[in-house]
Amino acid sequence: MDLYHQTALTYNTTRSADPYIKQRLAALIENKNGNKILDVGCGTGNYTIELAKTGLDMYGTDPSDQMLKIAEENADQVNWNKGYAEKIDFPDATFDGAIATLTIHHWIDLAKSLQELYRVLKAGSNLVIFTATSEQMRNYWLHHYFPKMMTGAMNQMPSFSKIWEYGTDAGFEITKTEKYFVSGALQDLFLYSGKQKPEMYLDPEIRKGISSFSDIAEADEITSGLELLERDIKSHKINITRDKFDDRMGDYLFIVLTKSEEP
Repeated sequence: MDLYHQTALTYNTTRSADPYIKQRLAALIENKNGNKILDVGCGTGNYTIELAKTGLDMYGTDPSDQMLKIAEENADQVNWNKGYAEKIDFPDATFDGAIATLTIHHWIDLAKSLQELYRVLKAGSNLVIFTATSEQMRNYWLHHYFPKMMTGAMNQMPSFSKIWEYGTDAGFEITKTEKYFVSGALQDLFLYSGKQKPEMYLDPEIRKGISSFSDIAEADEITSGLELLERDIKSHKINITRDKFDDRMGDYLFIVLTKSEEP
């Protein structure tokens, strides 16, 4: 089943490529203009397209026909390919780098996916993962309003230790981690984008673009959680609730996995 067939039609309404995240992805890839970069789990290609504008030769792959259809309509200069992270249809050592932006929780087999990415990357190149870890998600104030949804989302999200384990087993070395804290200026409205602006979650269009709300949450919990959230926003009690959650681990994480140079 195409997981994003329904959400793809309105996905770009709320899921624009954020300039800061794009800038960090480009910097952490550490590649020059003209290099081949794979965006695995590219969705509608928002970050793929923006990185292509910087001079990188971008390739986007995704299992969703509908997502790729929209991506192709938005940018025909990018190489779009249907595929799964577990089976990347390119020869060994094809790419000079790769990115995986808010996608690893949708991969069927994380270990196999990292092995595939290691295979298609050239020696010395970087895979840059942007994700939340399950450890970080424990500190989202969304737990107060949507506890079942957040439990389901955390169960779906790999822990940092699993990323480390499967990454090193595949042959990668984790060479850098960088915490990301959600700001009020964030343009890509993913799960915790409303950290500083809780009223965002009251907008059904924003919730449509967030898989935890569209695919995990139960309707009755969404209804009751939104009612409580709206009351707390009006009474300013939301500020007390937010202060109970500690974000020192960061809200999301950039993880750089490097394929060692050949001996």
